[in-house]
Amino acid sequence: MASGRLYHRLLAGIAVIAWVSLAVQVEVLVGSRGLLPVGELVGKASFWQLPTVFALGTPSDGVLAAGAWVGAAVAGAALIGVYPRVLIGVSTLLYLSYAVACRDFLWFQWDSLLLECGALAVFLPRDQAPNWIRILFRLLLFKLYFESGVAKWQSYLHDWQDGSAMTYYYETAPLPTPLAWFAHQLPVWWHHCESWATLALELVVPFLAFGPRRTRLVALVLLTGFQLTNLATANYGFFVLLALALHVFLLDDAPAPPGRRARVVPWVVIGVWLAVSVVGAIGTFVDRGFLPGVRQIVEPFRLVNNYHLFGHITRERIEPQFQTSVDGQTWVEHDLRYKPGDPGRTPPFVAPHQPRVDFLLWFYGLSYRRGTPAYVVRLLERLCRDPTAVQPLFPRPLPANPRAVRIVFYRYHFARPLWWVRAEVGVVGPVGCE
Repeated sequence: MASGRLYHRLLAGIAVIAWVSLAVQVEVLVGSRGLLPVGELVGKASFWQLPTVFALGTPSDGVLAAGAWVGAAVAGAALIGVYPRVLIGVSTLLYLSYAVACRDFLWFQWDSLLLECGALAVFLPRDQAPNWIRILFRLLLFKLYFESGVAKWQSYLHDWQDGSAMTYYYETAPLPTPLAWFAHQLPVWWHHCESWATLALELVVPFLAFGPRRTRLVALVLLTGFQLTNLATANYGFFVLLALALHVFLLDDAPAPPGRRARVVPWVVIGVWLAVSVVGAIGTFVDRGFLPGVRQIVEPFRLVNNYHLFGHITRERIEPQFQTSVDGQTWVEHDLRYKPGDPGRTPPFVAPHQPRVDFLLWFYGLSYRRGTPAYVVRLLERLCRDPTAVQPLFPRPLPANPRAVRIVFYRYHFARPLWWVRAEVGVVGPVGCE
């Protein structure tokens, strides 16, 4: 199978996963009774600042859900070979609308990577010999890994350079898998080797993508092993699948740049992509004030991005636990579906689905002393007055009429014989429901 045809199918399949994952939770995220209702965007900014069709008028919950399922159907049609370039483009534009509308919930780097891959895939022919667009896909692969390596090298903790990063990583990753517990038990010297190996994989190996076939195959083996380790030990939604799909371009023969007689479009696409990538990289890693006007224009569209995955590793795991009380004295804890919760509960395998609220609450736990974000305030309000609106987030029934709610924060560590051991470190609330 030609690499273009294979990549279209892989990307379309990943888009189906992303759409279905979003469809089953979009109402609780941004519906009329959700945590960040999309209606709050209406009239707030121009389309160029908020490139989403939902900023033109408040959609009903049915429309929100139906649109996500339409996106899945469009990507599914591309998967089976129905006008894949056109339909991947349609899926990408629609996903941009949802990414903007969902704000914090879809502002992860793999959402941006899906959009960038989709934008480039529109120019990728299915069956032709390697051509200029494959240059950009290899550059995208390089950018994804190398920029993440630069971010690690610049870590203010110097944890990747001194080898300590991986001694914390498995325990503090947002949603670890059961295998992360076992990986955490490995010797400290091994974790140090993992940290330094990660730097080598991201700062050195990506250059092999531009060498002859033999060196590209070496890069393919090393980077694929790296991503399979990520897949086994942590739940990063569909990120690993996107990275693995890009590895297809390590198998191609060397792509030829556009010739003198080539149409102007290839040169324009290459020039714009490179310029925006370089401006973004300088703004991310060198000077945050660099060309702010250009960045403000292009960043809302998220079609050319920069990546800085795990620039430093957090050294503690603080988890928020939501509690309700029907009498104001006795408190009942409500575990979310995929968070650690009960220390005896096994960490889940949930990828490629990404539970957006569970994942985002990891960031809140790390910074809860700085204040409570809007979606958490709304979650507390829903627990008080409209628990059915947020019931999908919790596996067990919520009380219909609680008297008060609060958040208790615990520091978690991997432990034996339980999966976790925890200690209380703070409380927000209680908030009265009357």
